[in-house]
Amino acid sequence: MAGCGLCHRTDDDPEIYGEMCRQDRICVHENCLYHATGMYQHGADDEGFFGFLLPDIEQQMQHVAQKICCICRKKGASVRCHNRRCSRTFHFPCGTERRCVSQFFGEYRSFCWQHRPTQQVQPLRQQHPQCVICMEEVYTRPSYNTLVCPSCRSAMFHRHCIQRQALSAALHHFRCPLCQETQTFKDEMLRLGIKIPDRDAAWELAEAFQELYERHSTCDTSVCLCPAGRQHSENMG
Repeated sequence: MAGCGLCHRTDDDPEIYGEMCRQDRICVHENCLYHATGMYQHGADDEGFFGFLLPDIEQQMQHVAQKICCICRKKGASVRCHNRRCSRTFHFPCGTERRCVSQFFGEYRSFCWQHRPTQQVQPLRQQHPQCVICMEEVYTRPSYNTLVCPSCRSAMFHRHCIQRQALSAALHHFRCPLCQETQTFKDEMLRLGIKIPDRDAAWELAEAFQELYERHSTCDTSVCLCPAGRQHSENMG
């Protein structure tokens, strides 16, 4: 299987890499594309990949072909830290593993582990702090992997837990799992690099739970006594 033309990985985990886009000779991860420094959407939303035109993508691949990732030391680094005084360049997935932060709004800026945005929120004191999503232990104060709701300051969660929830709830339904505050919480999570898709929630999408409305039409007992067989069903069940 062909790897991403920017990070050269074949991994296909939507939670980390976004969609794997393939057309003609080009194969590239969605998140690698959005965060490639110097890439711009010159086309309409339905052109190329999300408005990124294929000639522009090919040109970007050639442009970064010799750039060395400061994390894995391999070529093809397309993401540069947004801090003006920092020259670190890395692959998008390498940055994720090294605890860099890439923002999914506005200019889609990326920051290395030294210059990434951090939380200054002081969480309310808890004897045994837990992630309000998975109920497993979290660090006692904000860190890369432990995020805090800026509104209630009681809700703490793992980065991967709140990211998973954001991908499911999406922009229209994403809120603090504990206090239910929306705007301040959403802005803070975006700033910290949580990807919140601009769409309706997964459970609201058409046919997302279509199987729940399907009528069961086969007898599952080990010995079916119906003379007409397992597939027979009358109007009333």
